[in-house]
Amino acid sequence: MKPQVIALEEHYLDPEVARHFNEAGPEARDAQLRERLHDVGELRIREMDEVGIDIQVLSHSAPATQRFDAETAPAIARAANDRLRERVRASNGRFEAFAALPTANPRAAADELERAVTKLGFKGAMIHGLTNGHFIDERQFWPIFERAKALDVPIYIHPAVPHPAVVEAYYRDYLKEFPGLLTAAWGFTVETATQGIRLVLSGIFDAYPGLKIIMGHLGESLPFSLWRIDMALGRQGNRKSAFRDTFRSHFWITTSGNFSTPALLCSVMEMGVDRILFSVDYPFVPNPPGVQWMAHVPLGPEDREKMLSGNAKRLLKL
Repeated sequence: MKPQVIALEEHYLDPEVARHFNEAGPEARDAQLRERLHDVGELRIREMDEVGIDIQVLSHSAPATQRFDAETAPAIARAANDRLRERVRASNGRFEAFAALPTANPRAAADELERAVTKLGFKGAMIHGLTNGHFIDERQFWPIFERAKALDVPIYIHPAVPHPAVVEAYYRDYLKEFPGLLTAAWGFTVETATQGIRLVLSGIFDAYPGLKIIMGHLGESLPFSLWRIDMALGRQGNRKSAFRDTFRSHFWITTSGNFSTPALLCSVMEMGVDRILFSVDYPFVPNPPGVQWMAHVPLGPEDREKMLSGNAKRLLKL
């Protein structure tokens, strides 16, 4: 029997949220991408059916509501989540959702997470990059994670464009010829991996031992580096940290936009197959390469089923 296929990092664009964006993202330049970001219906489901994806867990595209101020963010996020709930309801089981959170107002964000989970049926939330220049591990944001732990839902830590100072110092020289360096080619990875490292070092998992975090793109390269990070932090002069064990106990990773068999096998060996979830990163990455790749990765049928849907069902209570 063919296993069900659930894709966890699949994006859409709410026109009202996008109206407030300060920068023009790739969706403003690519007509086909823009069409797919706005379509949460017939076209999206047809392209799921063509490759055998049963469920998409929808999340707003970056930067979502992470750039709004504390006063305006809660109403914008709430309205966007209400509209997304209607799309999920109309899909007859083909869509689930992660909430957009007004992180500039952490108390309101925690309350919106609870409303989205308990009233709208959402499966957690996604946070994109920095919130107005602030890393998500800062103490001001801990109420969000405290509520996620209490609700037993994951927070998906997703990339957004790096801090302007980082862009200037690290990437500016090459962006004219290689604009992708700023985003998926490298900038996204560095920014999001740094978020993950800072979360572990912050002590938040000691405060909230059941907290669950998801990271895409096979963990933004962190599984490859866990041993070395752990070793270096164990040297004299560092505060004691069980970095590797903490990461492997609290993080799940997805295959979104990273269909590399060597990278996947590294992740399986480091994290265990129960911590890895199938994702495409639609529509920034098309569905067929991800599904076709999964059909041929060197895993047994039981492990393949876990990655395609079993792990997602357990983590998201589907």
